[in-house]
Amino acid sequence: MFRSYDDMPKVELPLKQEIRISDSTIRDGAQMPGVIMTKKTKLQVYEYLHKIGIEKIECFLYKDRDKAVAREMLDRGYKYPEVTAWARANTKDIDIILGFDGIDETGILMSVSDIHLFDKIEFKSKEDAMEHYLKALDYALDHDLRARCHLEDITRSDFKGFTIPLVKEIISRDKNTIIRICDTLGLGMPFPEVDLPYGIPEIVKSLRGIGVKNIESHIHDDFGMGVSNSLAAYWYGANWSNLTFLGIGERAGNSELEKIIVFFVNRVKGFDRYNTECLVEFARFMEKEARIFVPRNKAVVGKNVFAHESGIHTAAVIKNPLIYEPFPPESVGGERRLMIGDSSGTEVIRKKVEDIAEELMGVQIKIEKKDPRIMRIYHDIHRLYDEEDRRSCISDDEMRKYVEKYFMFTPVVEDIEVEEGGEE
Repeated sequence: MFRSYDDMPKVELPLKQEIRISDSTIRDGAQMPGVIMTKKTKLQVYEYLHKIGIEKIECFLYKDRDKAVAREMLDRGYKYPEVTAWARANTKDIDIILGFDGIDETGILMSVSDIHLFDKIEFKSKEDAMEHYLKALDYALDHDLRARCHLEDITRSDFKGFTIPLVKEIISRDKNTIIRICDTLGLGMPFPEVDLPYGIPEIVKSLRGIGVKNIESHIHDDFGMGVSNSLAAYWYGANWSNLTFLGIGERAGNSELEKIIVFFVNRVKGFDRYNTECLVEFARFMEKEARIFVPRNKAVVGKNVFAHESGIHTAAVIKNPLIYEPFPPESVGGERRLMIGDSSGTEVIRKKVEDIAEELMGVQIKIEKKDPRIMRIYHDIHRLYDEEDRRSCISDDEMRKYVEKYFMFTPVVEDIEVEEGGEE
């Protein structure tokens, strides 16, 4: 039986590989339309990622303000996140990185789908594209940079005719190069039965099959499959995932860092190295400083994640939070909220009254949920919804007034019956 959080079983990755996370919040995330990140905001993002224990962060170096952020991140001297760069596949971009002391790794963008090769970049042939990409990679490696090759739009690529030959050439030059699976339009699927180029499991297995040691996923969320596809990549052998906090980024954004981390910490064996206790604080910071709207029901960091209103849920959570909370609020820096609304029963009202009475009178009291005063408050509250068209929850200030009215100034009230089923 599973009756406590410590009792909950965890799964293991089938290949038991070491996994790592890289972050693109201040690179891809900052490209989200309407979002402007100041230097101060980007540096605070870096601090939160450091607290969490994220292994890498990637950034642009094209503008002076980009370089100023990268320099200050490096000057803080943290082991994690390692500051890495991003470049297009040309020597000019790579020279910018080589001229910036302290960065040892760069991503190199290599678009691989026909629509990117011919309509966007306007290569004359796939042979020209491969030669161009490998020339940039050779230049980076010859100058002692570690490389990540970003295979853009891989889920629309000629996988066997172009992508696999390109990757074979890449790893023949450096077997440790990270091959990034970029599902640019979120077309990938997490199911093992799906064929190439759409099946994320098949992509990972194919890359492993030709000897790729380091595989990283970078999944966009256009079809809402970002997290599922990122997890599928790990499940079938990827050892890196590139994520953004809150999933911010172009169009529908990217796979969400906070979801992946909380899943691994709570559901998978061996991932206690990540600190999740600042995730809610991080989200509130992003709301305020980057003006990112966080839906109330957003997993992990939404304001309603640990909020309970309905009678059945609140009564159960008061007895044992695990009944309706998959992980403790404090594990992500959240706080449980018991709310009173049109679906609330007497148990949550009783609990709220006890808490407020203790706050007002300075003593702990125990109240039965059949107490006539509780029933009176229940009746008063539901009359607001039944007769006055109330559309919001009852605030704590309103509850204090009920406590003052029925528990501090009215010692006795007449019994009142509640309709059958009202308590739950």
